[in-house]
Amino acid sequence: MATPVVTKTAWKLQEIVAHASNVSSLVLGKASGRLLATGGDDCRVNLWSINKPNCIMSLTGHTSPVESVRLNTPEELIVAGSQSGSIRVWDLEAAKILRTLMGHKANICSLDFHPYGEFVASGSQDTNIKLWDIRRKGCVFRYRGHSQAVRCLRFSPDGKWLASAADDHTVKLWDLTAGKMMSEFPGHTGPVNVVEFHPNEYLLASGSSDRSVLFNPDGCCLYSGCQDSLRVYGWEPERCFDVVLVSWGKVADLAVCNDQLIGVAFSQSNVSSYVVDLTRVTRTGTVAQDLVQDSRPLAQQSAHPSAPLRRIYERPSTACSKPQRVKQNSESERRSPSSEDDRDERESRAEIQNAEEYNEIFQPKNSISRTPPRRSEPFPAPPEDDTATAKEAAKPSPPMDSQFPVPNLEVLPRPPVVTPTPAPKAEPAIIPATRNEPIGLKASDFLPAVKIPQQAELVDEDAMSQIRKGHDTMCVVLTSRHKNLDTVRAVWTTGDIKTSVDSAVAINDLSVVVDLLNIVNQKASLWKLDLCTTVLPQIEKLLQSKYESYVQTGCTSLKLILQRFLPLITDILAAPPSVGVDISREERLHKCRLCYKQLKSISGLVKSKSALSGRHGSAFRELHLLMASLD
Repeated sequence: MATPVVTKTAWKLQEIVAHASNVSSLVLGKASGRLLATGGDDCRVNLWSINKPNCIMSLTGHTSPVESVRLNTPEELIVAGSQSGSIRVWDLEAAKILRTLMGHKANICSLDFHPYGEFVASGSQDTNIKLWDIRRKGCVFRYRGHSQAVRCLRFSPDGKWLASAADDHTVKLWDLTAGKMMSEFPGHTGPVNVVEFHPNEYLLASGSSDRSVLFNPDGCCLYSGCQDSLRVYGWEPERCFDVVLVSWGKVADLAVCNDQLIGVAFSQSNVSSYVVDLTRVTRTGTVAQDLVQDSRPLAQQSAHPSAPLRRIYERPSTACSKPQRVKQNSESERRSPSSEDDRDERESRAEIQNAEEYNEIFQPKNSISRTPPRRSEPFPAPPEDDTATAKEAAKPSPPMDSQFPVPNLEVLPRPPVVTPTPAPKAEPAIIPATRNEPIGLKASDFLPAVKIPQQAELVDEDAMSQIRKGHDTMCVVLTSRHKNLDTVRAVWTTGDIKTSVDSAVAINDLSVVVDLLNIVNQKASLWKLDLCTTVLPQIEKLLQSKYESYVQTGCTSLKLILQRFLPLITDILAAPPSVGVDISREERLHKCRLCYKQLKSISGLVKSKSALSGRHGSAFRELHLLMASLD
C-alpha cells in the first residue's frame, strides 16, 4: 500500500523582480486572488498574474514614486497615488488612463474604491481625506480630523461609511451622506496601519503592529499577517484559533480564494507570494471547518451561533447616488477638466507587455467569461519536509490592543522577469533594519569547518571557544558595547535621564546612543528641554547614518521633540524681554536658542532627504512639514 504524501500547510509560491527599482506598494485583487498590482520608485504601476513570471501590463504617467495602489472589486479599474500627491485611475480592460486627480499637498498613503458608486477615497501625509467623483474629475468632499498621516481607508460593504486609520493612533468612522465623523476609536497606543470591515456584520478590525488583516469571506474569523506567521482570531470571546508559520517576513496584503490564503510581501525590487492551505487551519472554536463551502447566502450564515444578534449590511441593488453634502464651487476642492489635465492623461500610457495574458485576463465586459475566473483552481501544495513543519499548535489569544477584534490589526523598456540564478548582491548603501542574515557575514563562518568523526560531546565552554575562533574582533566589539551599556545603566539608576544621556554621548559610540534613545522614545514624559540640547546633535549624526535602524531612531526622536517642544521654543523666543532679572527664564531662553539653532541645522538635512523614496522619504517629508515654522 502506497504511503500517503503529506503536503505543506504553508509554502512560498513565487518570487519575481517586479520593478527596475524598489517596490514601494502593492495590492492583491480580492475577487480572484490571482491579480497583483505593484507600484515602484520607477514611477510605474505593473500588473501581474500570481504564479506567472511575466508582467502583463505596465502603466505610466506618474512623475514621482508610486506609494499607494488599489484595485476595484471587479478588478477592472486601478487607482495609484504618488509621492507628489497626484492620483491616476486606469481602465484595465480598455488599457488607457481614465482620470488624473490633483489636490493633495503631500504623498498619497492610502486609497480605496467605493463598492458601488464611481467614487475613490484618498488619504495623505497632509492628514486630509478626500472623496473623488471619477466621472467628473472633482473632489466631492474633504474630511478633516486626523492630526497625522492617514495610512488606510476602507469603505463599508454597503457603501455608506468610510473608516480611516492614521499615525495619530486613532481610527475614525465617517458618514458619507452627512459628510461628518460618526465615531472615533482611540484604543491603539501606536500608529494604526490597517482597518477592515466585517463582510456582513457591524464589526471593524484594526491593526497596529500587524501589517495586514483580513476577514474570512464568510466572516467566521479574522486573519492577521504577522512577522513570519499567520494568526487566526475569533471574538466573543476573544481568542486565537491557530498560528501558522509562514516565512514571508512582513506581509503587505492578503486575499482568500479556493480555501487558500494568498499573501504577498516585497523587499527592494522583489515581490514574493505565499500560500496557506486554509483546509488545514482551525478557523472556529468548535468543530473543524467543512471542506465544502456553505451554499447559503452570507446574510443567512452564522459564524457564531452563540453570539448575540448583530445588525448586517444592506447592500443596494443598484449603484448608490453621490453623498448629499458636497463642497460647493471651491477652486481648491473642485476642478473642471483643463488642458493641463488632458496633457497629463495623454502622457499616461498602458504598455501591454504580454498580449496573450492580457487578452486572457482583461477581456471586454460583454465577454461570456473572464480569466482569472472567480473560481480558479487552487495552487497545488508541495510535499512536507521531513525536518520541518509549517504549522504550530494553536496558542491562546493575546490581549486586544483596541476595541476591534484584532491584536494590537532610467526605466527599462520591459520589466525584468524572474531569473533562476540571481546575481550576487553588493553591500547596500543603506543597511536595512530588518534582514534575514547579517550584512557581510555567513552563519557557516561561525561553525567548525570540519566535523571530526566520533567526537566527544562538547561542553558549553569548549563549544563557545570554537565559535569564537577567528572572531576575536567581533567579540571585543560586543564586550565593549555590553560594558558601555552597563555604565549607562549604572548612571541612570543613581542619577537622572539627562546624566545617563550625557554619559552615553561621552562614550562616543552611536550604538549606545541608539539603544538609550529607543528606551526614552517609549516614554514622552522623560523628555525635558535640557535633554533636547544634548540629544539634537546626536540626532543629526543618526540621520546621516548608513544603518536604517539608526535613521529610524533619529526620526522618531526628532518627531517627538518637534511635536512637544517646537511650539514652546518659538513662543519663548518670540516673547518680549522681561523686566528685571529672572535667572530661570534666562536659562530657559538660552536652552531654547540652542535648540532652535540645532533644529535649523537639522532642517537643511531633513529637506535634502525628503526627496528620497520609500519609507525613509515618507518619514523625512513628515519631519519637513513639522519643521515648516523654522523657515
